Amino acid sequence: MVAMRVAIVTESFLPQINGVTHSIMRVTEHLRQLGHDALILAPSDEMVPTSYAGFPVMTIPSIALPMYQDVRLSMTPGFVLDRLLTDFAPDVLICIDYPGFNLKVARFAKEHGIKVFYYISPKVWAWKEGRVKKMRKYVDKLFIIFPFEIEYFRERGIEAIYEGNPLMDSVEERRAELPSREEFMAENGLDDKPIIALLAGSRASEIRNNLPFMVELSSRFPSYQFVVAGVPWLEGRLYDEILAGSDVKFVCGKTYEALCFAEAAVVTSGTATLEAALIGTPEVVCYKTDGLSAQVGKLLIKVKFISLIMDREVVRELIQWDMTIPNAEAELGAILPGGGKREAMLEDFAALRRVVGEAGASDRFAARMVEELRITNLNKPL
Repeated sequence: MVAMRVAIVTESFLPQINGVTHSIMRVTEHLRQLGHDALILAPSDEMVPTSYAGFPVMTIPSIALPMYQDVRLSMTPGFVLDRLLTDFAPDVLICIDYPGFNLKVARFAKEHGIKVFYYISPKVWAWKEGRVKKMRKYVDKLFIIFPFEIEYFRERGIEAIYEGNPLMDSVEERRAELPSREEFMAENGLDDKPIIALLAGSRASEIRNNLPFMVELSSRFPSYQFVVAGVPWLEGRLYDEILAGSDVKFVCGKTYEALCFAEAAVVTSGTATLEAALIGTPEVVCYKTDGLSAQVGKLLIKVKFISLIMDREVVRELIQWDMTIPNAEAELGAILPGGGKREAMLEDFAALRRVVGEAGASDRFAARMVEELRITNLNKPL
């Protein structure tokens, strides 16, 4: 087999819970084992390494928007692809998630005769459905991580490839490495009360908009200890300012542990809701954003996350104006031990795991991508 040159564009190397970093690792391992050459591109960030799995990493320059501290804009795809064509000349481009940037990169690559694979599809079934037309035009192979997307894309003229969800890999690997409950409690200064985990988001704005509400909610359940699972890429003082004067505890970089040892969780809407469900921790979703973002989101977001996978409501989602203390108190009480909704939710989560599929998705996706690369190489003109 002739070696190929593969460029991979990913949004971040942060160890987030969507399984992206796990999948990048598996794909690059397979490429290296088969003697292919690869270059990885990611936005500038202090956590981006200079190399990964033996392949170089090129950073994409980006600028911050002063009025939105969480938002960074990457340089134009033309800037990135010009460098790629000059310095690396890839045969195939693998775009991972990151749709606002990657769909532009895909178009540029296609115009220059480069094959495009896309892994972790843009959530066009939830918002910006107009992107489907671009995907049909600029993407050669689409790899998806939710089973319902197979039929969704087929109805829109795209035959997508599904091999499972990489989040299952992350969940199973981390579960195998868990300390005992006693060790976790002792290492983090927690007492013997049962835990309710608080996952308030991965961005500073999400923490500011949602964690104060969760702290207020904690006072309604004095027989439980509430534990915030913080993320290591945000400054600790952001959490300290909000938690000051409360009894809420804090752990950092230990989301899996907090969820696994919790009786229930209050989770900000997003991939974390699926993580909690796959772990099997009953949850209520609470999410609030600023007024302008809420109005825009109301126009764009058409569906709920886990409910879409299961084709019915599984987790109660208290979004924006529904996010009140009485509503959250009632829903959280209903999923705690002895609550009227707990057993049904646990059964639904078991069914969800069966629908999503078994662990090993990252390896299966990597093997399938390499096979598609082999086919692409065989069909390459001499």
